[in-house]
Parts: sequence; structure tokens; C-alpha cells
Amino acid sequence: MDLVKQASFRAYIDESGDEGFVFREDGSGSSRWFVISALVIRTKNDHQVVGCLKDTRKLLGKPPKHPLHFVDLRHEQRVPYVRRVGQLPARTISVLIHKPSILEPEIFQNEKFRLYRYATRLLLERVSWLCRDHRIAEEGDGTCDLLFSNRSIMSYKDMRDYLRHLLNRSGDQPEEVQIDTSVIRPDDIRAVEHSKLAGLQAADAVASSMHFAVRKNRYDETEPAYAKLLRKTIYKHKGHLEGYGLKTWPDALPILQTKAPEAKNLEGL
Repeated sequence: MDLVKQASFRAYIDESGDEGFVFREDGSGSSRWFVISALVIRTKNDHQVVGCLKDTRKLLGKPPKHPLHFVDLRHEQRVPYVRRVGQLPARTISVLIHKPSILEPEIFQNEKFRLYRYATRLLLERVSWLCRDHRIAEEGDGTCDLLFSNRSIMSYKDMRDYLRHLLNRSGDQPEEVQIDTSVIRPDDIRAVEHSKLAGLQAADAVASSMHFAVRKNRYDETEPAYAKLLRKTIYKHKGHLEGYGLKTWPDALPILQTKAPEAKNLEGL
């Protein structure tokens, strides 16, 4: 195989939370936060993700190839799992959307999956910057394979078409769409069952960890411990992670805290 023609990177993508907008005073209803995360790794190091999941299953007493779902594990199982993910030679990027702060939620309510697609756009912008700035000559073709955890009710053809639409517009309105087209190609989007790829299970752990950091449970508590174990992997640009490895929307993090003080958990990362 011609290694130069291989993609240089792989991005495994999964989400946590839902896209609903039914917020009840008692805290029930839709999740207040929607999180989408990517675990980005050099193609040559992809085998280390497989090894990480293999070692974790053995530690947790799970059968070989048993798919790991972060939310199904107990706290004492999640900690060593995410600790191992945090030691991978990978970078993580997370987009955290506080839905109650969206000024015009009807925009996202009137079109199915629009919030997911918009969150994906924000994520892929940052994936493209990371890969563009860290690719190595003769180590792949500089692009990134995009592997999404399959959502059976969603069309990934529509996602590819949406991405093509964004990239076609980006030439005319570069300030609006900041995806580097030398890294991200719509045809490189694939959807795979969570259980089939170790990278997708690791991405699930990342997205869930970030969601736990900001999601209040029924006792009005959050759990930032998992996210802190990923600290080393979070993408930074010139020492800054806000807006890069962590992107909050619709407002910048300091402003968002006035509406969602639980976002302060992200400052310690």
C-alpha cells in the first residue's frame, strides 16, 4: 500500500445528549447540553486505540470485543477507562452547545438534525486546523478520515451533501466557514456501528466525559473528574484550548457561565 496516499489522520466522532428543546423546571425533559467530540489520531498510531480498548476490557473483566458504552459503566469502571484514553497519542476536540442559551431555537427545531449538523461543522473546522498544523510530509496525504458513530435514523448522504454545500460556500464567505479543504473531504465521511471500532468507543468516552462535566444530574451535581483525565489530549493552539479543543456555543465560555455556571468545570482543564 502507498502510505503517501493514505489519510494522515483518523477522526472518530460521537455525541452525548439529545437535540430536543423541552426544558422543564424540575430538570427533566431534554438535555440542556449537546456535546459532540472527536478523537483524532495519526493513522500510523491507530492500532494503539485498539490496544487501549483491549487492555480496558481485560481490566474491567469484560469479554474480548465486548463494546464499551461509557454511560453503562459504573463510576469506578469509568475512571480507569477514561484514564487510559487520556494516555493515548491522540488529540480530542469537543463542541459543547448549551441549548437554553440559543436565542432562536426554532431554527433548530424546524429542521431535523440541524443542530447536529451545525455542531459537526464547528467540530470539523477544528479537526481541520489541528491536522493542517501537525501533518508531516510523506506521512499520508495530509487528509483526515472521518468516522462517525452510526445514527440509524440519520442519513450520512445528507451529511456529505451538507459538508459539500459548506465547502462550496467557503470560497465566497471564508469568515463563515473555516474548514480547511486540504484536510476535510466530504467523500471521506463514513458511519460505522459503535461496536465495530475501538476508536468510536473511545470517542464515546470523550463525549460522555465532557457531557458529565457540564450536565447536572437529578441532585443538581456535575462530575468533571472524567474530563480532567483527558486534559493532556485536549487540542491547544499556542497554549489556548478555548475555541480549539473546547468550543462552547452560542456564547464564549466566560459569558456562557452567567447562564450555565456549570461550564466553569471546563476552566480547570
